[in-house]
Parts: sequence; structure tokens; C-alpha cells
Amino acid sequence: MGAGEAAGGAGLDGSGGGDEPLRRALSALGPRVRFRESLARFTSLRVGGPADAFVRAESIADIATTLAAAGTIGVPVFILGGGTNLLISDRGVRGIVLTLGRTFDYAQWAPEGEQVTVAIGAASRVGRIVRRAVAAGLGGLETAEGIPGTVGGGLLMNAGAYGVEIGELVTEVRGVAGDGREVQLGREDLAFGYRHARLPAGFVVTEVGLRLRRAPRLDLRERMLAARTQREESQPKGHPSAGSMFKNPPGDFAARLIEAAGLKGTRLGRVQISAKHANFFVNLGGGRAGEVRALMDLAQRQVWERFHAWLEPEVRLVGQW
Repeated sequence: MGAGEAAGGAGLDGSGGGDEPLRRALSALGPRVRFRESLARFTSLRVGGPADAFVRAESIADIATTLAAAGTIGVPVFILGGGTNLLISDRGVRGIVLTLGRTFDYAQWAPEGEQVTVAIGAASRVGRIVRRAVAAGLGGLETAEGIPGTVGGGLLMNAGAYGVEIGELVTEVRGVAGDGREVQLGREDLAFGYRHARLPAGFVVTEVGLRLRRAPRLDLRERMLAARTQREESQPKGHPSAGSMFKNPPGDFAARLIEAAGLKGTRLGRVQISAKHANFFVNLGGGRAGEVRALMDLAQRQVWERFHAWLEPEVRLVGQW
């Protein structure tokens, strides 16, 4: 849902407690802020400890207030989108976790001949936008069917599937800078790369502009359903996961390497490397972030020792490790 510092380090009193300064600084937000909020239910993997402060912003003013409070008392802010591609520590996140509320869940369509510019709120779910675009006969997003999370998070990760990345469609990004100003960025300001987009430090994405093209609805629907079927056939279902755990090394696939290292189906506590897709780690119920991290370390070590290929995490490790 935007860029933010991976919150870590000591708490306000050096131990994660003592949140009185936060309470005072964020008092203007009223019920939109909660303290010591467990983050596990906000992540697709269903693991993670508490945030010192959890803010659900419903306006630009809420975001600016949160950023100003963080700057005043000197704590980090982490922006939480749909909770996919994240591994939050069991010890939680120090400082402020900021997420965008329903106000930022929208799509505005502006026809321009054969092309259409779509302004999408950063809190909008990728899947819903994909289906709306296909129903409107607008192409470009159809192979993203099944990608979890929000549009803002997809931007940050430059999410993609089957040869298409969201960065190829972006025209502009709107958001709030660290000093509270509303800012508009062009595509050239973002420096998209593989599973990455560069955003200014402290920038909170609130809206993403995409350029889509008109195409026959039946063709788009066929491609969307094909992408959905391929995902359903290859990826595990029935247990929480964070999506792909590692990026694919150049010229190879992380899943192939993990399986070739003999780790497919390996279990540690209540977390398992999926027996269906080795680049998915699943929570069997009651799993902990520490177990996920230990399995990640095992996969990295075994793949390196056998194939001299280093697996770089695709998930973001957040919080105190």
C-alpha cells in the first residue's frame, strides 16, 4: 500500500513498551488508532506480533497526522497493504503501522479512445480491479487474476504474472510525502525493477494511475480464466501462505531449486514448505514467524550448498528479528 521503512529496532522505552508518547502524539486520530494490536490477522500468512500503534487512515489528513506524529517523537512508520508478501516477526513492529481504510478503495475510469486511464485507490484489491477491467473490455491486467493483496502493495512489489508486470501499465502515482504534502509522481520517477519499485523515503501511496487498452471482452475473459486455472493447479490451497517466498534466480526457478535440494514438504513446527509448490510456505495452523524464518534459512543454505545459487527473499521481513 505504499513505501515505508521496515520498522524495527528498540521500542519507545528500548523494550517495545512505554507507548505513552505515541498515545499523546496520535490522540487526534481517536478510534482510528489502536495500541499493541496483533498483526497476525492482517497478514495472509497469519503470523506476526503486535504493533506499538496501528493506524487505519481514512483521509489524507489522517496520513499527514500520522507521519507528523512519527517525526515528532522519532519512531518509524511501516505501511501495511493487503498483508501478502510479508513476514512479520513474532516480536512485532516497533513504532507505527499505517494502513489505508475504505476511503482509498475506489476506481475511476476515464475513456480516451482506444485507451483508458484508470485511477485506482491504493487500498483496492487487485483481483476486484482485474475483474472490473475485464468486464469493461479493458486489457492489460487480465493475467493478474489471482494475485493477492492491494493495488498499492502490487505497485511496491511491481507485482506480475505470466510475463506482465504492473509497472508496465503505470502512468502516475499519487500520495503523501514524509512532510505531509500531497505529491504526484510520474512513471519515470519510480524506477521499476523485478519485484521492486523505488519510491521516495517515507512516501505513502494513495492512488495509482494505470493505462489500459480496449480489447474484446471474450478474449480478455479467456486469458483471465486461463491465468486463474494455472494458479489453482500449481499453487497450494487450504492453508495460509505469503505467496512466493523467494525471487526466481536469473535463468532458474526458486521452486525447482528448493525441490531439487530435497526440501519439498519439509515441516518445522506448524509451518511447512508446500508439498505442491516448493516456493510456497504454508501455515498449518498456529505457526509462528520464527518457524517460517528458520525454514527460509534452511532453504537458502541447502540450495547454496548444492547449487551455488542464492535465494533472495521475495517476502519482506518486517519487525524485530
